Amino acid sequence: MSSRQVAFDTLKRIDHKGAFANLVLDAELKRSDLDVQDRRFTTQMVYGTTRMRRACDFLVDRFVVREVDPAVRTLLRLGAYQLHYLSTPDHAAVDATVGIAPKRARGFVNAILRKVASADVEWPSDAVRLSYPDWLVTQLVNDHGETDALAMLERMNVEPSVHERSDGYVQDPASQWVCEMVDAQPTDLVLDSCAAPGGKATLMAAHGATVVAADRSVKRTRLVATNAQRTGATSVSAVVAEGTDSPFRNNAFDRVLVDAPCSGLGVLRRRADARWRIDAEAIERLTKLQTKLLAHGAQAVKPGGRLVYSVCTVTRAETCEIAATIGEGFESIDVLAMNDVWRPWGSGGGYVLPQDHDSDGMAVFAWQRVG
Repeated sequence: MSSRQVAFDTLKRIDHKGAFANLVLDAELKRSDLDVQDRRFTTQMVYGTTRMRRACDFLVDRFVVREVDPAVRTLLRLGAYQLHYLSTPDHAAVDATVGIAPKRARGFVNAILRKVASADVEWPSDAVRLSYPDWLVTQLVNDHGETDALAMLERMNVEPSVHERSDGYVQDPASQWVCEMVDAQPTDLVLDSCAAPGGKATLMAAHGATVVAADRSVKRTRLVATNAQRTGATSVSAVVAEGTDSPFRNNAFDRVLVDAPCSGLGVLRRRADARWRIDAEAIERLTKLQTKLLAHGAQAVKPGGRLVYSVCTVTRAETCEIAATIGEGFESIDVLAMNDVWRPWGSGGGYVLPQDHDSDGMAVFAWQRVG
């Protein structure tokens, strides 16, 4: 089976059955007999075609005058991606893609892809050119201005760098900078209230702290435990606990990290299909959850202790507006004074965009409990 056939089979499951790109690709690669080089090419085609789906549709639709079968639509996207975004020679991309098309569609696929190969492109909008939903581009432009927003979206169309910690755990620098804000000490008892998959919990434990790593999902809690064992983080206790109905007593922890579920708009470069799964209404739903999680996290902090809120997104609604719900009894800590990688954000908070330091987009706020 060819690399393009494996990519086509994978993309059909992503496009038409709602499969998650990373999970289905891994399964398809394991079933194939592709060598290392072909596996890399397949991965590049699957993630790239998924990421650039809207742009590929535009490249194709200029020449399509009738309704296209869903599977053929996926194949045309795959061909357009090779032609426009990879260095694949035109004849090779067209011939190889036509070769895996259903027999009844080969003439049609050949004709469309040859037109895609020879035509110049005038993009109708930045959203189409960069291959994002309109609402997402509008959201980021409103929150950060056009220059920063478009630079962020451009950067998230590029494969991320891999950053491996000394214990073998792969973790983006922005997540490690969040742990710096927690500043866990060897004698501290720390609550990581939304801990899965465990990267932050294990890093804080590496500094000597005792970490209670909580997650509402049994499956995800097991993942935390597995990662703690793999990294040798023996002071991590993985527990199943609902962050909005905490089983922990108030005033119990020296440090509390609320790394809340969010829209994930800062990590789209890692999740090829995520931009097509989330919708504008999700942010409003998530802010309600984030507010509850932060309030419960605040109750768990000892007087004199530290509360940290972080999200891997950079919308104002999920960052500054959530941080503003922290009331009396907490003093804001200037995160920029602790690490100048952050841009100033709200009252004492900070954020990074993917283009700043080749990291995920992330926002963080920190407070000390007084009294």
